[in-house]
Amino acid sequence: MKKLLILCCFFFVGNLSANELIQTIKKIKPSVVGIGVYTPTGRPKNTLHGTGFVVGNGQFIVTNHHVVPKELKRDLLQELAVFVVAGKETIVRKATLIDWSAKYDLALLKIEGKALPAMKLGSEKFIDEGSEIAFTGFPIGAALGLYPATHRGIVAAITPTITPVDAAKQINIAMLKRLRDPYLVYQLDATAYPGNSGSALYEADTGVVIGVINKVFVQETKEGVISKPSGITYAIPVKHVLALLKKNKVK
Repeated sequence: MKKLLILCCFFFVGNLSANELIQTIKKIKPSVVGIGVYTPTGRPKNTLHGTGFVVGNGQFIVTNHHVVPKELKRDLLQELAVFVVAGKETIVRKATLIDWSAKYDLALLKIEGKALPAMKLGSEKFIDEGSEIAFTGFPIGAALGLYPATHRGIVAAITPTITPVDAAKQINIAMLKRLRDPYLVYQLDATAYPGNSGSALYEADTGVVIGVINKVFVQETKEGVISKPSGITYAIPVKHVLALLKKNKVK
């Protein structure tokens, strides 16, 4: 009887097979890029700020607005850059910030040169809670390098985007405006780390993008997210990506 129970558990835990996820990762990895700064006179020359993914005709990149550097040091010839992983080699592609949404923490970049494989975007409709998801990016990439890593989990909840604060002095005007008009985001039970910001959140079995990773619930300090991860991650729904692309006539 015990043997039968073990076999039943083995066959019915989760709907996604390991092979399905393996094939999905192989399919989407060429579309995952690093976002950062290229400094030709610096050491290191490449500085990673986060992750992005290819959309449209292969020359556009979506990432988080907070990942894009606010200022570049022109005296050092710094440029906004997209880092493309090609085996053990990293190719630097110069990029231009086309548009952004501070409210939804999204940014649209355009790269120079040859088009890259683009990811397929989902519809404006939310997927169901409990759906199996994954995201691939560069967690702690500044230290570990450009080696794409995949995390998986489920959609734990669809919840308003509200950032808790420890004290009243942390509340500002921008936060009050957001509190008056919150929008729904995905809450995940998978853990993201610094460097994952801007990663595409996708259906684990198809690779279709349903959102963009943008923040992690931190229990103590920002540094503590590495040693004491909360296991709660948030993602912006893809409907806001679609709106940004439509505004800029990106198909």
